[in-house]
Amino acid sequence: MTAGALDLTLAEELLAGKPGAFERFVETYRQKIFQYTLLMCGQREDAEEVAQETLLKVFEKIGQLREPAHLKAWVFRIARNACFMRRRKSVFAPTEELSLDELMPRFSEDGDGKRLEIADWSAIPEELAINSQLGRILRKAIEELPEIYRAVILLRDVEELSTEETAEVLDVTEDTVKTRLHRARLAVRQSLDRYLRGEGRTP
Repeated sequence: MTAGALDLTLAEELLAGKPGAFERFVETYRQKIFQYTLLMCGQREDAEEVAQETLLKVFEKIGQLREPAHLKAWVFRIARNACFMRRRKSVFAPTEELSLDELMPRFSEDGDGKRLEIADWSAIPEELAINSQLGRILRKAIEELPEIYRAVILLRDVEELSTEETAEVLDVTEDTVKTRLHRARLAVRQSLDRYLRGEGRTP
């Protein structure tokens, strides 16, 4: 069963009040929601509370789901709003966030003009590409993005929502999603590039 078909089945079972439907929903979505809230909220304590709050709100508000096929987008909209409210009052909320310009790729001058400085990823040994340290660098790069860019890359690249669904979750236009996603990916790539050049590795 495809992810879309599974979501539709889950939504229909939830709306019908089928026995065990919510338990199946929790089993399917608990980890996805926690992963999203952890990267959005930045602290495990906040993420756990937001994830629990999201599950509770889904249970309470399932009757408000108008498009069963869009269950995932609806759930992540609830999670996004809950995380936003939590961050506003959390003791862990950052006093400031890095600007995107601080994370964007550098350009250098050569004989042909400006050139984007990106390491040759084709030369990455297979064991390096899958090691846990690189995964931590990727996670850190996403966490450092300003919230509007972090939200887009999590929904599109991690949760694999469509551009249309992401726009619906974030209440922005599809063009805005595309622009933010492009900039977010470049910023994350730059962070990985620094790591691959050896700037962030432990000797």
